[in-house]
Amino acid sequence: MPATPHSTAAIVQRCQDLFDDLDFTAARAWKNAAPGRKVIGYMPIYVPRELIHAANMLPLGILGGGENMEVIHGDAYYQSYICRIPRSTLELGITGKLDFADGMLFPFVCDVIRNLSGMWKLLFPNVYTRFFDTPQNYKDEVGGNYYIEELRELREGLEHLGGARITDEALRASIEVYNENRRLVREVYAFRAATPWKAPSSEVYLLMRAGNVLPVEEHTQLMKDYLAAAKAEDRPMRDNCRVVLNGAFCEQPPLNLIKSIEMAGCYIVDDDFMLVNRWLLDDVPTAGDPLANLASAFLHRSAETSAKYQPDEGEKGKYLIRSVREKGAEGVIFAAPSFCDPALLERPMLQAKLKAHGIPYISFKYAENSGQMQPIREQAGTFADSIKLWSAA
Repeated sequence: MPATPHSTAAIVQRCQDLFDDLDFTAARAWKNAAPGRKVIGYMPIYVPRELIHAANMLPLGILGGGENMEVIHGDAYYQSYICRIPRSTLELGITGKLDFADGMLFPFVCDVIRNLSGMWKLLFPNVYTRFFDTPQNYKDEVGGNYYIEELRELREGLEHLGGARITDEALRASIEVYNENRRLVREVYAFRAATPWKAPSSEVYLLMRAGNVLPVEEHTQLMKDYLAAAKAEDRPMRDNCRVVLNGAFCEQPPLNLIKSIEMAGCYIVDDDFMLVNRWLLDDVPTAGDPLANLASAFLHRSAETSAKYQPDEGEKGKYLIRSVREKGAEGVIFAAPSFCDPALLERPMLQAKLKAHGIPYISFKYAENSGQMQPIREQAGTFADSIKLWSAA
């Protein structure tokens, strides 16, 4: 029986098509639909997309080439012991798949991404390229002032590129648009945590990835449609183990890795995939100075992650334990990209905190083009079975 236009199957298929399209057809079509439109690519751990939107430009999330791209040229720019995402991102650029992008933003994640921004400037001198730094000091008078200045410089750069001023009024309107989007993201995640059999993580992941390439208003409507369809459909509930997945905040795992974990008997009830969509934890105020409001939200109401400095050692890992408790998870799966310094350096500290609280965990590494999923499926399945045995004992 064919899927109806607003069934989960139809929505997920649309998201899958966007996910598979390395030519970014949807973004190209948006740009070509009206004269003067511009597209700003970004590597999405977090950038203030509100500024791009307020400039009437399309924010385009770039997450490397994924599992279907063969990297040839990109390998010439990085050592073999560097994660894969910068190499495949360069491959996208060198092979012309991003030749329509008018700008590229590289947010602070690690030194590899910092260096990638410099390579992009050298390779594509006619593209507006910026390393978007973020503070590691969270005092308003230090990190706050620094971040406001970074936001101001980004606004000026986008104004110069677009040839038009970005007003405070336009920025406040864009903040409200993204507030609505973040509310829907939180609603999708809450729905999955409560009823993971109705919203499989492989579907939710594709739904979030669609937000990389679609206008934010369209993505918000897509999430509304998915929630309505998922709530209406009857899906069987399985005796799966509930887990939190941690470590995939930058280079994303192959889609088959997520599916393999689910097929192994695990419901992923929280994760750090696509962190750009959930970096700010709640609404950003629209009254007052919009740059100051964005800065304050970043400093005081943003997600915890390996790429964000935590000055208080006693606070390290509390966010993960809180996620386990609040989502009713029974264990944690650490899945990090190979050679990801932030994730792999933080992992022992997080594991120590989990051990102290009696929370079981396993860990493995992947690359965005990992092909062999059977070992991961077996490991996740054994983990789920052991948790069931422990809880029954």
